[in-house]
Amino acid sequence: MTGTPDPQGRHVVRLESVRKVYGGAKNEVAALDNVSIGLDRGTFTAVMGPSGSGKSTFLHCAAGLDRPTSGSVLLDGVDLAKLKERELTTFRRERIGFIFQAFNLLPALSVLDNVTLPLRLAGKRPQKGAVAEVLERVGLGGREKRRPGELSGGQQQRVAIARALITRPAVIFGDEPTGALDTYTAREVLTLLREAVEQAGQTIVMVTHDPVAASHADRVLFLADGRIVDHLDRPTADQVAERMTHLGAWGTRPAAAATGQGAPR
Repeated sequence: MTGTPDPQGRHVVRLESVRKVYGGAKNEVAALDNVSIGLDRGTFTAVMGPSGSGKSTFLHCAAGLDRPTSGSVLLDGVDLAKLKERELTTFRRERIGFIFQAFNLLPALSVLDNVTLPLRLAGKRPQKGAVAEVLERVGLGGREKRRPGELSGGQQQRVAIARALITRPAVIFGDEPTGALDTYTAREVLTLLREAVEQAGQTIVMVTHDPVAASHADRVLFLADGRIVDHLDRPTADQVAERMTHLGAWGTRPAAAATGQGAPR
């Protein structure tokens, strides 16, 4: 595989001058416009912005689900642009975890089989002790044989989190992971993600529209028109909500923030 992982590097994800353009010359839309940002290892980053701001494209490019039009994405020291499709698929399976709003569990499989699926797809034998440890960590000990249909929404998302953790990935990307959950269950899931960062040194990048969800992160990045226009460190829910309101016009920020370098690199 092209590239050399750098486990000791400060940034687990680094975007350099990333642009993602859709459409032709006459109707070109820049979903990401010259974004440069580094995300530190062992941190929890939330990404927010209005509809069409580029946050989903940011996640997809950072996670290797989509290739940028220009610029580079380094993940765990590997330049994703240099990987062929098969290499990229293998890299995502081994080094990246995903948590989605819709859980994306296989209904015919047990909790145990859903969690260990990434390992088995990679041709690796799940280690019983490691699997049991992950299930206990997410509060699913004793439910290994249950199927998704027998679990609550919150429990299903815990299965998805365990599945993301089992490969010990360099980074976990969450796409509105609490969007389908009630307030109490969402708080439980966010606390679980926070613990994964603080206790296991996991790196998490989460797209969300919810200021309360974002307040669990170490840093919130605000996107607008494909650019990073602002950020908050150690935010409260009220601060995030206020900033989103303040940025509602998006064009009223200082010129320095509007360059797309609103967050420190």
